[in-house]
Amino acid sequence: MQVIPAGVADLPRNVNKGTDKWRFVDFRDWTSGFWPGTLWYLFEATGNPQWKAAAERFTSQLAPLSRMKAIDHDLGFQVFNSYGNGYRLTGDPEYKATILRTADTLATLFNPAVGTILSWPRPVPNMEWPQHNTIMDNMINLELLFWASKNGGSKRLYDIAVSHAETTMKNHFRPDYTSYHVVVYDRNSGKKIKAVTHQGYADDSMWARGQSWAIYGFTMCYRETRKPEFLDFVQKVADVYLDRLPADLVPYWDFNAPGIPNEPRDASAAAITASALLELSTYVTDPAKAKNYRKKATRMLAELSSSRYLSNGENSAFLLHSTGHKPNGTEIDASINYADYYFIEALLRLKKLDAGKPLPAPL
Repeated sequence: MQVIPAGVADLPRNVNKGTDKWRFVDFRDWTSGFWPGTLWYLFEATGNPQWKAAAERFTSQLAPLSRMKAIDHDLGFQVFNSYGNGYRLTGDPEYKATILRTADTLATLFNPAVGTILSWPRPVPNMEWPQHNTIMDNMINLELLFWASKNGGSKRLYDIAVSHAETTMKNHFRPDYTSYHVVVYDRNSGKKIKAVTHQGYADDSMWARGQSWAIYGFTMCYRETRKPEFLDFVQKVADVYLDRLPADLVPYWDFNAPGIPNEPRDASAAAITASALLELSTYVTDPAKAKNYRKKATRMLAELSSSRYLSNGENSAFLLHSTGHKPNGTEIDASINYADYYFIEALLRLKKLDAGKPLPAPL
């Protein structure tokens, strides 16, 4: 295995509109796990050892994350997507050890007074630092804790994940089941201070990728806990997203953006949601609803696979037209590594379902 020195920025993150060149990041970037994770999925899909070798090479770069202080909540995105998929496909015990260490690191950000993991342990605009902030994206990182608790880690990791999901379910959603991006809590009392956006259009708007994270995260929480309240809740969260989609089922970057239909789309949100809906379709008890979720997911993937969204040589990513952080003016109408990751994941899930195979837990 070729090991790249820590700090070398050669992990592809995005291709901005108007260029065909990737922008590269190092292991500290929150998206660093998506590239090796995609390579693991390509190995799973093809069995080609070149993808395995490449996945091992890039996965190795993320090792320092398991041995350093947590810099934010994204350790699940970073380590579970890379080392997690690697362990699932190889059974390498060193990968398992890295995952378990990283879960313990992520747990250090949990605040029992609040009941959630601190997302950004540093000053971020409008977050009232040093108060406690939690963003919707954090739901995805709970999978790391669930897995670790069942594979040699502490039962406390499971309890943290459940507490985070339950607290988020209570405080992160409006009565119509649309989600806030960020909730800020008093770090000592746990009292909710405010609910705001960071990457969406407005505090009271439905940021597309945030709602997608919620659909994916609560589906995963049901899988890991079998708590019926998660299954009931995630269907409501999914339904409001589906009800407000444009005809092609690929959302604008924010459902309430004022310039629709001339706003940028977010293919990454479509890919995340498609993958989540395929799994969710296997859990819901209403056959008609299960069929609808799978049908909608399949249509999303068909649209993403069309000439309108597939790169087709425009650059070397899979998908075009994702939006990262429009309020910040970055990664607008771009190709982004996490869009590709969830797109390939969803295609693999659909292939399994079409073959009559179950969708087991990822690890």
